Amino acid sequence: MAGRRVALKSIDWLAFAERVPPNQRSMFNALKTRSDAISAKLTSLPEAPVAIDWSFYRSKVAKVGMVDEFEKKFKALQIPEPVDTQTSAINAQEAEANKSASAYIAASKTRIAEFEEKMNKLNSMVPFDQMTIDDLNDVFPETKLDKVKHPYWPHKPIAEL
Repeated sequence: MAGRRVALKSIDWLAFAERVPPNQRSMFNALKTRSDAISAKLTSLPEAPVAIDWSFYRSKVAKVGMVDEFEKKFKALQIPEPVDTQTSAINAQEAEANKSASAYIAASKTRIAEFEEKMNKLNSMVPFDQMTIDDLNDVFPETKLDKVKHPYWPHKPIAEL
């Protein structure tokens, strides 16, 4: 492990569980169990690998120079750590999603304000059973009949009926 532990992000399992639908609860429980098992396995491992006692192997191996060759190759061995190529792409996607979510929230707030204004208008008007035609035409101008343009009943073009 190159002499250090890999830093893992902690998962908020309670917040995660709130977002899991009931039909996927068994898959979520399996994921959590597997994650807990892997975490337990990682914590049980030592921080650094156990040092090899090369003198012990020199005394036990009959072939001269074999242990020295293995020791030289072992010390020369460099295991590359994987390069993180996805975090920047994920962070860009997260920033884009946050920006679109913020735009959606702002648009929703304006729609909510418009709907509250309409609700206040509807709540403050005269009840329909007490309304006259003039009150109806004042509150809902689209219901007003144009008797000048269409002097005969139904005072609207036939196509609009």
